[in-house]
Amino acid sequence: MKKSVITLLALFLLTFKANAQTAWETDPVHSNALFTVTHLVVSEVTGHFKEFSATMESTKADFSDSKVEATIKTASISTDNDKRDGHLKSQDFFYAEKFPEIKFVSKSFTKTGDKTYKIAGDLTMRGVTKTIELNAVYKGSVKDPWGNTKTGWTATGSLNRFDYGLNWNSLIEAGGAVVGETVNLQLNIAFVQKK
Repeated sequence: MKKSVITLLALFLLTFKANAQTAWETDPVHSNALFTVTHLVVSEVTGHFKEFSATMESTKADFSDSKVEATIKTASISTDNDKRDGHLKSQDFFYAEKFPEIKFVSKSFTKTGDKTYKIAGDLTMRGVTKTIELNAVYKGSVKDPWGNTKTGWTATGSLNRFDYGLNWNSLIEAGGAVVGETVNLQLNIAFVQKK
């Protein structure tokens, strides 16, 4: 009887461990949030946000039931040009004073391949919330020299800035727009498992 109880207890603990929720947070030193947009029709401008954070929670080892949330500080935008950055923070674009954050909350996290996933979620920017999809690649998991478990991800996607009220534009002599309407996104995130 005692042996049976011990066996049942062991099975319970193994099941609990297998289904235990793992929680992750960004390693900011090894993560970045990038964007690219067409400028004057013929070139690209790339920028990033200096301040952003994300969390991920999952109960499955393959991350297929993950839930992700991310927050970006709009005033931290940088394109390596102070004048342009000031314009991007203004009411013409992100209106950082009134809308200090961009938020993303996942609704689904679907495994599409050995290390690929499709993430659908709500992106809120300038008070507008719309669903976007990101294609994510799992880079692997490792233990660092200090005993922390880390996992790396890259997620890419795009959005139409007009959908979020970032409507400013001007036309060049040839008729094209100064700033393109499609913004391409790339998130390179290193997560650290919470202890």
